[in-house]
Amino acid sequence: MKHKLLFVTYKDNHEDEGLSYVIELAKTLNKDVTIFLIWKKRLSKKIENVLTAATFAEADEHETARQIIADESGKGNGSSDPKLEPFVGKCHESGIQLHIQSSQQDVFPTLKNYFKRRNGVDIVLLGPNVAGAGNITTGELKRLANTISRPIVTIAR
Repeated sequence: MKHKLLFVTYKDNHEDEGLSYVIELAKTLNKDVTIFLIWKKRLSKKIENVLTAATFAEADEHETARQIIADESGKGNGSSDPKLEPFVGKCHESGIQLHIQSSQQDVFPTLKNYFKRRNGVDIVLLGPNVAGAGNITTGELKRLANTISRPIVTIAR
């Protein structure tokens, strides 16, 4: 079984930051890569979109309301993200298997649940949008390190 790197990033405008580094590291270490896309504050955004659609429906703009709801329901799968397509191709060319998973939980519960079920991960890499801007505290990082007992690398911008 080939071991892998686990890259954790928030699903936002910058989820591809740090991914080039992860792919180069995977090539150097001859590892596969799993990407976790964490949906940050997903529920509040979904409620906001539903309320916006309802407002358009009340104003007899039914087609616009349908489009908003259709856009919202198509967001669940992180693997079809156009930003990640160049990286998928780069991994394929390099012989690196790339797995993309998404989660609506925060970083700690997502990783805790993942490591309950799976082994084979050598290093956990936290993307710049997870490690920076106060998204994860020092205490959470220590708790994470104690729980998963794998090296954790934070990638800075």
